[in-house]
Amino acid sequence: MNWLFPLSKGSGPLPPLNSLQQQRQRQIESLKAAHPSLAEIQKDVEYRIPFTVNNSTISVNVLLPPQFPQEKPVVSVYPPVGHHLVDSNNGTMITSPLITNFGMHSDLGKVIQSLLDEFWKSPPALMSSGPGGFPYNMYKPPYPTQAFHYGSRHMGPSHTPPAGPGPAPSPAPMPHPGVENAHGHPRAPAPYGLISDLPLPVPTGDSQAGLNGHMYKMPEIPESFPELCDMNLMQLSNMSENEDVLLEFFVSLPQLKQITNDKEELVTSIVDMAKKNLQMEPQLEGKRQEMLYKYEQLTQMKSAFETRMQRQHDLSESCSLSTLQARLKVAAHQAEEESEETAENFLEGRTDIDEFLTSFMEKRTLCHSRRAKEEKLQQSINTHGPFPTSH
Repeated sequence: MNWLFPLSKGSGPLPPLNSLQQQRQRQIESLKAAHPSLAEIQKDVEYRIPFTVNNSTISVNVLLPPQFPQEKPVVSVYPPVGHHLVDSNNGTMITSPLITNFGMHSDLGKVIQSLLDEFWKSPPALMSSGPGGFPYNMYKPPYPTQAFHYGSRHMGPSHTPPAGPGPAPSPAPMPHPGVENAHGHPRAPAPYGLISDLPLPVPTGDSQAGLNGHMYKMPEIPESFPELCDMNLMQLSNMSENEDVLLEFFVSLPQLKQITNDKEELVTSIVDMAKKNLQMEPQLEGKRQEMLYKYEQLTQMKSAFETRMQRQHDLSESCSLSTLQARLKVAAHQAEEESEETAENFLEGRTDIDEFLTSFMEKRTLCHSRRAKEEKLQQSINTHGPFPTSH
């Protein structure tokens, strides 16, 4: 029954990890470092990464075989999707070259991140939806999941891997009636029936941020359960064969009760927050109306300011030295033409000499005066520019 409670009384010291196990741990650490939202389903064996694309949550399941990283990881998605990286027959198994060409020197964290980046660039299309929850029984590995001995939580007193640089062989598991006939290998069925009714697991760090930024600390899972030590062999066999009994035991665990209580408290706090938001809605509506009124006032003030700025610009242009110079030039030319016209009238005998002298002298004086002013303005423009500043 070592698969049911990994640590028993009288367990000896754990042997050191061989080179393959150390490489396995490094790959797992790389996966955890690259994906903070990683959820650990079974220690050192199965992990899940939820991600959201096009308002749909898709889970990437990573299953590590016994000889990983010598063997390739099994990567799948759920719910089934249509994508060029996913097997078109079932819509779940990822057939990317990054997985099929996975080797000892590959980086698992970077490989999974590359797959997620590709999903972001080319979003997958959901196939026909199945029942709610993640189908844990869809990805049962073709090897005994309890035969991994990579840490204290999976080491039994009778299972000791041989020392040496080579990979440690997996010992044959003990037979269990009702379980081996169903799947060919011992596998505890009860957690699947229970966990499938719960939300996606929270990462097993001390404090990890979920998809919505909420911080939650999972209850610490003990290395062994004292309640199982007080049971006899018949009770344990009955529990392994009867899923209802095993479910009843899991429901009674204080860790699961704490998660349920935390969930109820979180739901209550969300409802209270929603009620407070609804109560503040009239105040927010009043603030919104006030902001709209102020915005309209600012718009009107801006329009009036722009109109006055345009008026000021027009007046400034009309009073500039260059504009005055142009007007003086036109006026001087006009006075010169009028004086020449007076002289022509005198030469043709249409005016007498007294009228000619009076009119001609007046217009010639006006013409020379305007030309003198134009020259002074030109000198001022050359010295101070067309828009002199007042001091």
